[in-house]
Amino acid sequence: MASEEGEVYEMQRLIADLKSGNYKQIYLLYGEEDYLRKQYRDKLREALVPEGDTMNYRYYSGKEVPVGEVIDFAETMPFFAERRVLVLEDTGLFQKGGEALAAYMESPAPTVNFVFVESEIDKRSKIYKAVSKNGAVIEFARQDENTLKRWVLSMLRKENKQISEATLNLFFQMTGADMCNIRSETEKLLCYCMNKDSITAKDVEEICTKQVTNQIFAMVDAIAAKQQKEALALYYDLLTLKEPPMRILFLIARQFHILLQVKELAMKGYHDRDIAEKVGLHGFIAGKYVRQASKFKASYLREAVESCVEAEEMVKTGRMDDQLSVEMIIVRYSAAS
Repeated sequence: MASEEGEVYEMQRLIADLKSGNYKQIYLLYGEEDYLRKQYRDKLREALVPEGDTMNYRYYSGKEVPVGEVIDFAETMPFFAERRVLVLEDTGLFQKGGEALAAYMESPAPTVNFVFVESEIDKRSKIYKAVSKNGAVIEFARQDENTLKRWVLSMLRKENKQISEATLNLFFQMTGADMCNIRSETEKLLCYCMNKDSITAKDVEEICTKQVTNQIFAMVDAIAAKQQKEALALYYDLLTLKEPPMRILFLIARQFHILLQVKELAMKGYHDRDIAEKVGLHGFIAGKYVRQASKFKASYLREAVESCVEAEEMVKTGRMDDQLSVEMIIVRYSAAS
C-alpha cells in the first residue's frame, strides 16, 4: 500500500523478505502487539547478523540513545562482513527528538541496516517520514478473534489436545487478547494437562491466571450488584498485587466508558457481534459486556465516568489521596439504593 511518505509494508511482505533474503535497508516495526513485534525483531536480527558476529551488530534500548554514536557506527565499514546492523528499541525517537537521525535516514551508508522497534509512533515526525520513504514500516496491531483462536488451536493440536468452543472462549476471557500472555497461559495449560487428551473448563479455571482487567470486570459486577464488601475486597487484592491506585482508577473509568458505549448500542438494537465490532471488543467477550451493561442505566454509567474523571483531577491537584479516591468511587457506586 503506497502513501505520500513511501511504502507501508504488510506483515506478509516482511515474511517474504525473510524467505527471499532481499531486505530493505531500514525497517520500522511498531504497534500494540508486543509478541509479534519482538518475534519479527529477532527474526530480522538473526537473518541480518551472522551468529557470533559482535563486531558488526549494535543494540540500543531506551530513551537516551546516543545518536552521534549510532551514526558513527553506521558510517564505519563492516569488519569482514557484508553489513553492519543496528537495532534500536523503545527509543521514543518517533515521538520526539529524532530529527538528527531522520536527516541521516535520507542517505544512510549503503553497508548498514537499521531495525527500529517501537510500541508508539507519531506519523507526523520527521524520522517516521524518512523511514517510510527509504525503508519499510510494518504495523503489528492487536490480532482479531479468529486469528487468536486459530493460533491457540494450532498449539494445542501439536500436542494432540482437544478443547471445546465454550472452554476456548473461557480461556480467552481469562487471558485477554495479549499474545505474550496467551502463549504463556497456553504453555502452562499444556503442562498441567500433560496426561490428558482433552482440556476442560475446570482445567482452565485451575491453572490460568486472571488478568487485572478481569479483576476490574468482577469489581464492576460487584458494584452493579451493590455488593460493596466484595467490590472493596477485589480492590484491596489489586493493591496487594502492587497495582497502582491510579491505574486501577483508569481501568474502572475505561470499563464504565465501554459499558456506556455497549449500553447505548444495545438500546439501538445492535446485536453482540455488531457491538463488538463498533466498540473494538473481541467477540468472545462481547456477550459478557452486554450482560454487564444491562445491569446499569445509561445515565448511571455516564455519571460514573464523569466521577472517575473528577477523582483523577482531584488526585493530580493534590486535593485527595490516590488510594482513597478509588475507594470513594467504589463505595459511592456500590452503596445500596
